[in-house]
Amino acid sequence: MKTRDLTFEMVAKTLYGLEEILAGELIELGADKVQIGRRMVSFEGDKELLYKANFHCRTALRILKPIAHFKAQNPDEVYEQIKKLDWSEFLPEKKTFAIDTVVYSEIFTHSKFVAYRVKDAIVDYFTEQEKPRPSVRINNPDLQLHLHISHNECTLALDSSGESLHKRGYRVEGGEAPLNEVLAAGMILKTGWKGETPFVDPMCGSGTLLIEAALIALNIAPGVFRNQFAFEKWDDFDADLFEQVSSDDSRERPFLFKCYGSDSSREAIIAASKNVKNAGLSQYIDLKIQSLQQITENPGKGILITNPPYGERLNPRDLMDLYAMIGERLKHVFSGYDAWIISSSLEGLEAIGLKPTSKMKLINGSLDCEYRQYQLFPGKHKEFKAKSRNDKRF
Repeated sequence: MKTRDLTFEMVAKTLYGLEEILAGELIELGADKVQIGRRMVSFEGDKELLYKANFHCRTALRILKPIAHFKAQNPDEVYEQIKKLDWSEFLPEKKTFAIDTVVYSEIFTHSKFVAYRVKDAIVDYFTEQEKPRPSVRINNPDLQLHLHISHNECTLALDSSGESLHKRGYRVEGGEAPLNEVLAAGMILKTGWKGETPFVDPMCGSGTLLIEAALIALNIAPGVFRNQFAFEKWDDFDADLFEQVSSDDSRERPFLFKCYGSDSSREAIIAASKNVKNAGLSQYIDLKIQSLQQITENPGKGILITNPPYGERLNPRDLMDLYAMIGERLKHVFSGYDAWIISSSLEGLEAIGLKPTSKMKLINGSLDCEYRQYQLFPGKHKEFKAKSRNDKRF
C-alpha cells in the first residue's frame, strides 16, 4: 500500500452552527467515519482527502491531523507526554515550529504556559538526542502544531492548513466589518441555493456574500486563490498528488444567472469591485451604488441574503427605522423571493415586521446572531398559508 493510501484521523474546525454543512461537504469528498462535534467535525481519510478538504471545503476554518491523544492533570504531565513522541518524524533538522493552544479546562488556566511547556518538551527531545534543536517561529513556521485541551483530555495535532481557510486570498479590500468568508459560504449553503436563480444582496458591503455565492454557483473550489497550505511544507508532501487535486476542474458548472449587489456607500462598492475583479468573477456579479430604499424592482425571482448593520454605529431609533424599511422593501419589491437576514439585533429583526419561516443561531465574530428566513409573498400571511395548504392537496 502506498503511503498516500493510508487512512488516518482528521479534524475540521468550523464556526458554530455550520457543523452539519461541513459534515456534508466532507462526505461528498469521500470522508469516512464522519462525526459532528461542537465547532468541529472529525473524520477519516487518506492524504488525498486531506488535500481535498483544504482545497474544496467552504465551511472549514482549518484541517488538523491528530498525532497524539492523552490525559494530563497539569502542564508537567503534558510535557512528559509530548516528549515521548518521536519528533524526528515530524520535525526534520533545522525546521521551525509554532504552537497554538486552545484550552477549555478548570485544571489548565494558563494556555500560554501550557504552550511554553510543549515547546520545552520538543526542544528537550532533540537536545537529549544530541541533535540540532528546532527553533520557534510565530509567523509562517515549517510545522504548525495545535494542542486542544478539554478538561484533562488532550489532543496534539498537526495543522495542515496554516493560515485560516476563511482567508481565501481574493479579498484586497475589507470595508467596514467584512463578513467572514466561511460564515458567508455557510449562510448560503444553509439555504440550499446552488445557482438555480439570481442572487441578491442589497447591502453588500465589500462583496463577500456575492463572491461566495458566485463560487458556489460555479462550483469553483475556494482553495484556487490560496498561495500556500501548511501541508506543502511537510516532509511527506506529495506535489504530484496535490497538483492533481488542485488542477481538477471537473466539478465546475455553468452559472446561467447573476449575483446582484448594491450598497449606499460608494466606498463599499469600490471595495467590492476590487474584490470581485481579483476573484475573476466580474461577468457574474453586477454592482451598483444604491440604497435598499431606492430599489424598486428585482432581477427576476430569486434569493436574497444580506447582512445589515447591527447597530454599533446607529442610534436605536435609526436602527429600528432601518429594519422597518428593510421589511417594507422586502414585502413590496421582492415578492416571490426567499429572503435570509442575519443580525445580532433581535429588536431590529422584530422591526422588520414580517413573520420568519425559520430561525437559526449563528455567531458573527463575537456576536450571537439570528439568521432568519422570510418567504415573501403578496397579500396577507393567512392567505398565503391557506393557498399553500390547498396546493398540497392537489
